[in-house]
Amino acid sequence: MEGLILPILLGVVGLVIGFIIAKALEKNKASLILKNAKKESEAILKEAKIDAEAIKKDKILQAKEKFIELKTEHEKVILSRDKKVAEAEKRIRDKESLAAQEIDKNTKLNKALEEKLSDYDFRIEFLDKKKKEAEKMHKKQVEQLEVISGLSAEDARKELIESLREEAKTDAMAYIQDTLEEAKLTAQQEAKKIILNTIQRIGVEQTVENCVSVFNLESDDVKGRIIGREGRNIRALESATGVEIIVDDTPEAIILSCFDPVRREIARLSLHKLVTDGRIHPARIEEIVAKTKKEIDQEIIEVGKRTVIDLGIHGLHPELIKVVGRMKYRSSYGQNLLQHSREVANLCALMAAELGLNPKVAKRAGLLHDIGKVPETESELPHALLGMEWAQKYGEKEDVCNAIGAHHDEIEMKSLIAPIVQVCDAISGARPGARRQVLDSYIQRLKDLEDVAFGFGGVQKAYAIQAGRELRVIVESEKVDDLKASELSFNISQKIQNDMTYPGQVRVTVIRETRAVNIAK
Repeated sequence: MEGLILPILLGVVGLVIGFIIAKALEKNKASLILKNAKKESEAILKEAKIDAEAIKKDKILQAKEKFIELKTEHEKVILSRDKKVAEAEKRIRDKESLAAQEIDKNTKLNKALEEKLSDYDFRIEFLDKKKKEAEKMHKKQVEQLEVISGLSAEDARKELIESLREEAKTDAMAYIQDTLEEAKLTAQQEAKKIILNTIQRIGVEQTVENCVSVFNLESDDVKGRIIGREGRNIRALESATGVEIIVDDTPEAIILSCFDPVRREIARLSLHKLVTDGRIHPARIEEIVAKTKKEIDQEIIEVGKRTVIDLGIHGLHPELIKVVGRMKYRSSYGQNLLQHSREVANLCALMAAELGLNPKVAKRAGLLHDIGKVPETESELPHALLGMEWAQKYGEKEDVCNAIGAHHDEIEMKSLIAPIVQVCDAISGARPGARRQVLDSYIQRLKDLEDVAFGFGGVQKAYAIQAGRELRVIVESEKVDDLKASELSFNISQKIQNDMTYPGQVRVTVIRETRAVNIAK
């Protein structure tokens, strides 16, 4: 045991001594590192001081340069201001000198004007004296003339005025007649050429709409099923469609009567579906009619789309497309409204092209000119103004809206498209075969034409001929001479133009005849 303790103690002592030596070495190393760090920090501080001095010198130099620059700019501003002040003082001095010169001139002019005014006053007094003397002389001469002629001055003046008035009236009528003849020679031939070329290039099929439609049946046995027990089927059908259904002795046919072509078409298609299906009872009738109405509404949209595509019109509002489609089921004086509008659109485009205008705008206005005739609800506005409101509402251009509203002269025409639409509307409606008129209205129009002629003095007889396109007036030769006959023809034509509505033109012919009859015995 004692032999082991000694080596252990020696080992421990060796470890302690080694530890002490290691600590001493670390302390020497730390002091050496500290000395090096101090040297480095002193060197860094020295360099920082040198850099700071250099930066300080640079900033001072920059500040001095900036100061010199600002000083130079300030001096320039002061110099420019001094220059402006000097120029302003010079202008003021010049104005003062000019004002002084103007005052001198005005003083001289005032003196000259005063001299002239005094001279004018003297001349006016002299002229007043001469005027009074002339009036006295004129009065004496008038009195002498009244004594010689036996007429007062007032009576002579009236006779002179009346003679001059008749002469001026005659000259005016002659001038009007010459002007009209000259205008016809120069303008009528070209206008006819344009209109005829336009009409010849248009070929439109003609469709005549009636107030009744005939529904054909395979056999008369189907009539009983359509009427139903105690008439319940036919009542349900009339109630659902708004169409009067006439079942009479006509073999294999039923008549559908209604002024609304859309409702007649719905009733016709519904009847066709019911008869084909064979199930006819009130519930089935209501179902079929509702489905047919939807189909007709869809067909109206399709017709409107096809129409605008065929005419090459783009950008039309969907509501206006529906209105165009509804025109298929409307008629005006027996003329299908959609066909009429298509015809007017094509006529407008051709005529606008002949005149050098925009044919697309003209075609658009021609198609939409009668949209006011197909309102979904009743309106008190004329169809032209109603159509113009719709066009404005759905974003149409001002020229198109004005042409729609002015084609029956409800408003003033503001573009050249408007008279083209009016003329083409008249051409489409007035051409032979386009429209059918009710006999009573036709006879009334002829009677109104004759009554217009009888409203003038000296008219003995009046006849409306050629379907109201010509009015022949026979006058009394004792009361109406040749000049007054021409004047009467002009006045009657103006009266017809202002007071009546008619398609095309009305020629007024005044006939004056003088007969001398003797008998040889």
